[in-house]
Amino acid sequence: MSETPPVGPLSGITVLDLCSYLAGPYGCTLLADLGATVIKVESPQGDQLRQFPSSLPGGDSRFFIGTNRGKLGLGLDLKKKQGLAVLHRLVESADVLVENFRPSVPARLGIDYPRLKKINPRLVYAGVTGYGDTGPLSDKGGFDQVLQCLTGMTVFQGGGIDKPQLVLGSVVDYFTSALLAYGVAAALFHRERTGAGQYLALSLLRSALTIQAGRFVWADSEGRDAVRDSGTGGLTGIHPTKEGMLYISVHSNHFFEAMCELVGRSELARDPRYDSMRKRAAETPVLVPQVRAALAARSAREWEEIFGERVPCAAVRPIEDMFDHPQVLSQDLVARIDHPVVGPYRAMTKPIAFADTPGPAPTAAPLPGQHSGEILARAGYSAAEIAALREAGAVR
Repeated sequence: MSETPPVGPLSGITVLDLCSYLAGPYGCTLLADLGATVIKVESPQGDQLRQFPSSLPGGDSRFFIGTNRGKLGLGLDLKKKQGLAVLHRLVESADVLVENFRPSVPARLGIDYPRLKKINPRLVYAGVTGYGDTGPLSDKGGFDQVLQCLTGMTVFQGGGIDKPQLVLGSVVDYFTSALLAYGVAAALFHRERTGAGQYLALSLLRSALTIQAGRFVWADSEGRDAVRDSGTGGLTGIHPTKEGMLYISVHSNHFFEAMCELVGRSELARDPRYDSMRKRAAETPVLVPQVRAALAARSAREWEEIFGERVPCAAVRPIEDMFDHPQVLSQDLVARIDHPVVGPYRAMTKPIAFADTPGPAPTAAPLPGQHSGEILARAGYSAAEIAALREAGAVR
């Protein structure tokens, strides 16, 4: 055992990230946060996420920068035999490979799990697809919003089949990324005990249903009109105030009583028509206007202070406010990072704080092929060999 603790829980682990867009790349970023060395392998065209709108000054898109922190960049053309040979050589010493191609593509490129398993039986190989490896939709490309519409998420968000609304923020992609990091960590733990790698199958379809586990339950005795929302009632939600909007959560009698007291309407809590969550939900058309009339006396942020710990609530804020929010800063959730093109910027830091193995400080997302020479040199390629690979167009 080393006399000094590892920099992060996954220090010493090497991950080959062959993913593009969001689901997959951010999962590899989460592994980088844990100390893994993550090599982002990009085609000569680069990850298409670089080209998305909302670009930073002089640089890549905001989503690319935010999704790919902490990685090394390798430009590699897998359609050239020299490029494929480089990847196979990297696989020999890698611990994890993650790709999010359609199921038929890896075998065509020569990077499918059966082939790479022969090169490295200890390899943990994660395939992220839209719909899974088999079935009638398996070879379709999967995208967050498409899966939201397919799996009922937009119906719940909009409040009905005739008024669907997307959940903004690519929640299915990011949830898939979290499941990817969770699955890879579990597979590495299994490998520690057995010495064997394995294949992990993840999909946006699987994630979109998993994230709705509380709704995705259907008893044999129920019809299609089964109630599937959380049933918290009409008062729990966003309400207008004198200035700004306020979210309040009054899903228990205790919170309802506290809210009524603090807004000056204690008699509502004593009214037998409102003494249970189900009754309050049924009386929403009558109850909500009375509460909103009381809330109109103060601003959202004033109510936030008044309610304090007694009523769960939050004034609605733009995300820009989070960069300087005292609670966010107290948790060290914002990192200042230097980018070779963009310059210094602020961004999200690691989502988990490890007391003894905190992992490396976040670094900027790589430029296309930024670390190709360094990565190939580590893999044993000479300067002349690297130059030849660049000349052949196999390496950027």
